[in-house]
Amino acid sequence: MSRIDSIAQLEALYGLPNAASTVKEIDYVSEDYAAFIAASPFLTIATSGPEGLDCSPRGDRPGFVRIADEKTLMIPDRRGNNRVDTLRNIIADPRVGLLFLIPGSGTTLRVNGTAHLSVDPELLASFAVDGKAPRSVIVLTITTVFFQCARAIVRSALWDPGEQVAPDSLPTPGSILARLSKDTVGGAEYDRAWPERAQKTLW
Repeated sequence: MSRIDSIAQLEALYGLPNAASTVKEIDYVSEDYAAFIAASPFLTIATSGPEGLDCSPRGDRPGFVRIADEKTLMIPDRRGNNRVDTLRNIIADPRVGLLFLIPGSGTTLRVNGTAHLSVDPELLASFAVDGKAPRSVIVLTITTVFFQCARAIVRSALWDPGEQVAPDSLPTPGSILARLSKDTVGGAEYDRAWPERAQKTLW
């Protein structure tokens, strides 16, 4: 099979980006880009560390990512499964990439920068929801911000209700765990208890 091994080959195949693809990239949060961050209830965060690459979801109430200033974003790290892959990677390599999604919008927002973890008590308390503060906050210093056009969302029909997959057509977390653990973890009881368990541990 043929493969591309150089930037020159890549550019010969794709050409160079047009003005609209480059002028949109800035190194701070503009008023327009702030509107996307404020409306977004979901993002993915990409990190790199000694064990390789990772891309993890983060979801919360719209505007959960705080714009501290035009160069700084703050992301509360809510309760999860304690794998802390993202946090381990940030400690080892501060480079991060964010992709913000806004339900109903085809336009997404990409942010790149470097991050560190803060456990400042006042900062944690300021992110409390229902009296529960996050255990840490990811503080990101921005290097680039730009919007991504809607082609991927349009092609995927991501927000089209008619394209939603029926949950019962997919393996359940409990069944996956049971199969991988030879029935020592997971199972039907895991799936049955999950909604109540999740509701009690969202924050």
